[in-house]
Amino acid sequence: MEQKIQNEPLPLRSRLTPIEIERIRADFPILEQVIDGNRLIYLDNAATTQKPRVVINAISDYYRKYNANIHRGLHYLSERATEMYEHTREHAARFLGGVDPSEVIFTRGTTEAINLVAYTWGEQNIREGDEIVITEMEHHANLVPWVQLAKRKHAVLKRIPITPDGYLDLTNINEIITPRTKLLAISHMSNVLGTINHVADLAAKAHEHGAVVLADGAQAAPHLAVDVKALGVDFYALSSHKMLGPTGVGILYGRRDLLQEMPPFNLGGEMIREVRFDNVTWADLPYKFEGGTPNIADVVAFDAALHYLEEIGMDRLRQHEMDLTRYTIEQLSAIPGIEIQGPKEVEQRGGAISFTDADLHPHDISTYLDAKGIAIRAGHHCAQPLMRVLGKIATARASIYVYNNEADINALIKALRGMRRYFGL
Repeated sequence: MEQKIQNEPLPLRSRLTPIEIERIRADFPILEQVIDGNRLIYLDNAATTQKPRVVINAISDYYRKYNANIHRGLHYLSERATEMYEHTREHAARFLGGVDPSEVIFTRGTTEAINLVAYTWGEQNIREGDEIVITEMEHHANLVPWVQLAKRKHAVLKRIPITPDGYLDLTNINEIITPRTKLLAISHMSNVLGTINHVADLAAKAHEHGAVVLADGAQAAPHLAVDVKALGVDFYALSSHKMLGPTGVGILYGRRDLLQEMPPFNLGGEMIREVRFDNVTWADLPYKFEGGTPNIADVVAFDAALHYLEEIGMDRLRQHEMDLTRYTIEQLSAIPGIEIQGPKEVEQRGGAISFTDADLHPHDISTYLDAKGIAIRAGHHCAQPLMRVLGKIATARASIYVYNNEADINALIKALRGMRRYFGL
């Protein structure tokens, strides 16, 4: 099975120009900060992204003009809030390739979306001896729920290994995905290695055996044009805060027929059709899975984030990140002692670049850079099993997004070189 992903480079006119990037940067108030005399350089985008003014203003506008509970009131504020909330659902459905809005469930984030599937579809369908397939590069959010489900159900948890250069090793895929496979849970893009997994081929393989496929899109959806139908997945999870939107909002896309058969996850108001003392009937999709008062303001503001990304263009955003990732890898590779994890080919990866220094702990690297106003992430990145596979205690991770530029990378490289001199290396 072919694992490499071919992305034809866009013509130069389709790339973001330096002037456009500066205009984009001006939309993000937080980037104007100066920390200890240094311009803030934010390279922790795989953890969370910064918010443009249009998103910040959307939150403020909602509370100043429209704040009310949704789906329940007959007054103007409630009807307007409901309209805006459902507009975001329709927008997200288009963003995911044009799915039915009833297949879009609002959650608190990718983690809750995956847990929703584990505690509903998983509890209902996984039985003793069934096989759940994951990969060695999974974030804990797409690992721990399946570890625990396998324990509860006495199922078998199998994993697709990785190659030394950070790709999935599909050599023995026919022994890993078998007729006993009931679920394949896979990251669309690794938060540590940056690897873009060839989800469509693996989904087709799993479907040959009647398995269900869930993709963790937390890292991919902010950076790639996503079409869940083309990917062939049955579930797809993402988080607003990793794609310029507010925290506390996520989406679970689920195939309608599967969602209809799944029991609700959160019981209470709004997710019911009728309640009696001796019986309860559930509301229609998608409301069956949205019990209680949701995070209305931030869902509404997520719509502004989606508009912002679409105005830039996901293809142009992707090309900008490929260019900047290539530059970053080239510059990091020239520093003595630095080892980069994951693929070196930018067409096969995203802009989350994990690296180690042969002489310094990642936490020391992060602390030193922070003193220079440079924000990166250091640690196991919620992927402890992957760290063990890599033979690392932790890594440092610089992750880029649409508002980053070569000046940010130059500052990072200058600081890393200065750090090694500071420690006499």
